[in-house]
Amino acid sequence: MPPVRRWPVISALGVIEILAWGSSFYLPAVLAGPIAESTGWPLAWVVGGLTLGLLVAAFASPHVGVAIHRIGGRPVLALAALLLAAGLVTLALAPALPVYLAGWLLLGIGMACGLYDPAFATLGRLYGAEARPAITTLTLWGGFASTVCWPLSAFLVAQVGWRGACLAYAGLHLLVTLPLALLLIPRAPPLPATPETHKAANGPLSPQERRAFFLFAGVLILGGAIMALVSVHLITLLQTRGVALASAVSYGALIGPAQVGARVVEMAFKGRHHPLWTLTAAFVLVALGLALLALGVPGVGIWLVLYGGGNGIYSIARGTVPLALFGPVRYPLLVGRLARPGLVAQALAPPAGAFVLTHAGPDPLWWLLLVLALINLGLIAALWRARHCHQVTA
Repeated sequence: MPPVRRWPVISALGVIEILAWGSSFYLPAVLAGPIAESTGWPLAWVVGGLTLGLLVAAFASPHVGVAIHRIGGRPVLALAALLLAAGLVTLALAPALPVYLAGWLLLGIGMACGLYDPAFATLGRLYGAEARPAITTLTLWGGFASTVCWPLSAFLVAQVGWRGACLAYAGLHLLVTLPLALLLIPRAPPLPATPETHKAANGPLSPQERRAFFLFAGVLILGGAIMALVSVHLITLLQTRGVALASAVSYGALIGPAQVGARVVEMAFKGRHHPLWTLTAAFVLVALGLALLALGVPGVGIWLVLYGGGNGIYSIARGTVPLALFGPVRYPLLVGRLARPGLVAQALAPPAGAFVLTHAGPDPLWWLLLVLALINLGLIAALWRARHCHQVTA
């Protein structure tokens, strides 16, 4: 496919990602309070719908990777639009808590088909080894998901209530996301029917590749846990340090622009460095920001910008490191398999963080975040060594 034709594809995927993230992962941040207030359902169960959805997404993700490998991303992304719409309609019409949670089951399968990992796999299936710039650009779009959808959700809740907001997002998926997937995402090219390609796609990983796979899975587990803990508990953690609510929200809002800014810097390098350098830089920034926050050093906004910048380019590394380590033929399959542990970590980390906050207080949670980031730097160092050993024996 000529490079000029990539921009409509990436732009379509970018809009799909904004709406997919905004109507699923980021939805409870704005709607959970109004839902609990209007229904009387326990807030923990209302927010727990997202945990349930992430666990379902974790279960489904390897199967999604297999589907994208075989038939390409277009039908999978179209299915995501339908599933997300169905889940949102179920939430909107839910007369009782069990029906509400059933809606999150549908949303979970929709997330498995429509968030970053299937989008990355779609680009890998379309562009092969040349997919890295497209993946980087797509994360730039995705960085605006909360920036666009949190205010949109708040506006919709104020105008039509939380049920109307869910219906509005369902309509956007049917009227915007679904046509974009069907009209602008091209069919994937057929897989080369050669014995070498079949063996590469379906054969077992070599011992060196298996070591790299498990190390990177560990990085994704800890990275997902850190992201989820900060996303859910940051405002509370800042308030326990004496930061007023309005100021804490303002500080938290710095993370989004920092993520986008770091991704722009990454794009400026135009893929001249190995993606492991991006992953290393990501967790150096995350660890540095969390260390300064844990120590209570003045300058909360600056340290959150460091954390946000690291988190921003970590999203790029999630998509580009497996492509560089394992090649394009197996990329959709392995991205689907790698998505599972990270999603499980994102689902379970916030309740675990709430337990630590309740029983030990905020300081241990700050230090836990820092320890997780430092362990991840150790895993990344081991991943460098595994890559070097693979190059020596190749």
